[in-house]
Amino acid sequence: MITHPLILPNRVAILSVHTCPLAMLGGKKTGGMNVYVRDFSRELASRGIQVDVYTRSQDSLVPTISHSLGPNARVIHIKAGPEEPIPLLEVTPFMDEFASEVIRFAEAEGLSYDLIHSHYWLSGIVAGKLRAAWPGVPVVHMFHTLGHMKNRVATTTADMAPPERIAGELEVIRLVDRIVVATPAEQAQLHWLYGDRSGKEVVIPPGVDLERFAPIPKRQARAHLGIAPGNRSIMFVGRIEPLKGVDTLLQAVALIQDRYPEAVENVCVAIIGGDPWSDDPDLEMARLQDLRQQLGIHDFVTFLGAKDQNELPYYYSAAEMVIMPSHYESFGMVALEAMATGTPVIASEVGGLAFLVRDGENGFHVPSRDPEALAARIYELLTNQECTRAFGAQAKIHAQDFGWPLIVDRMLVVYDDLLSERAVHSATEIGHRESPF
Repeated sequence: MITHPLILPNRVAILSVHTCPLAMLGGKKTGGMNVYVRDFSRELASRGIQVDVYTRSQDSLVPTISHSLGPNARVIHIKAGPEEPIPLLEVTPFMDEFASEVIRFAEAEGLSYDLIHSHYWLSGIVAGKLRAAWPGVPVVHMFHTLGHMKNRVATTTADMAPPERIAGELEVIRLVDRIVVATPAEQAQLHWLYGDRSGKEVVIPPGVDLERFAPIPKRQARAHLGIAPGNRSIMFVGRIEPLKGVDTLLQAVALIQDRYPEAVENVCVAIIGGDPWSDDPDLEMARLQDLRQQLGIHDFVTFLGAKDQNELPYYYSAAEMVIMPSHYESFGMVALEAMATGTPVIASEVGGLAFLVRDGENGFHVPSRDPEALAARIYELLTNQECTRAFGAQAKIHAQDFGWPLIVDRMLVVYDDLLSERAVHSATEIGHRESPF
């Protein structure tokens, strides 16, 4: 229990090396982590803390410094490697350059940081290099996803995390001061799969912007999106990649169409994410579009592509339900956003979704890769409006516990703990230097 006024940092360096928090969501490398870094940084800056978010420049036309996050916060695009999007593993050779450029930028501006907060394992590696240059600066790290967990659900070698990532994650565990995990499940995964017994972990879930993701009357939301009166929608939102389980959703709605065609009359299944109109679609998008044709559900399953986050509250509010059939989710930001708008979620009982969605109270759990179970739950919500409304109301109530101000309050306790330890250590060193013995 904190009995003293919190020691707050004056300036924090946040590292999001491989992806920019300002990037359009729904792309191959953009999703929940981008939202987290963006909204966490804004809330931290609102407390009067100076926040610098360092990310790799992927476009030479983007200004080096952006103030889009508002007062006290900056996004700083660091040139390291080609200024274009590149695969994750191709970022690794530029980590030394990235760290050197961050150090050079800080020196040029006369900056010093009280704390480093890194996101994803690549950023954790950079944090270690920065701390070598900035002795005594503590490091807080969040993995967001774990390579070993990805490997446990991968169905092809192409979907697996490479050995470099696993080795990098182990190195990050060793070098950082605190590891923030989203759920007790993630903490257990670090213990079980990585042998971590350091005691560095602290459980703090991600937050949600309760002002942005507030319920919009269904009629208003549907009118905004051009959905005809009487039509209903089922929503998926996320990156288009195998571990998101979109194929399970397509198989489930095909089962419903085959067995209960009346239940899906005037129903649209909307897939938000990716770029379905690309002349060169990625393998997963192409596979899912082919699967839609094979299953004969082309008429009522539509791929809408990535959407601006300001539009997402309308999509969530317009939907009867949001489906998250993932094989792995460290937390599940989409589920939390949907719940905040008062929309029930049907989610695989994996990772953070098993903690966030309360089965039979604010949504349903289903086993991963089980189209039969998913179809049964979708059918239940389509045909039981009373249950759907009750789940939606409970979902909204539950989401209130995850507002960003509450989450940042908890993170500031972690910061205080580290800064207090640093102050004690510094005082002890001074005492030793001044002692005549």
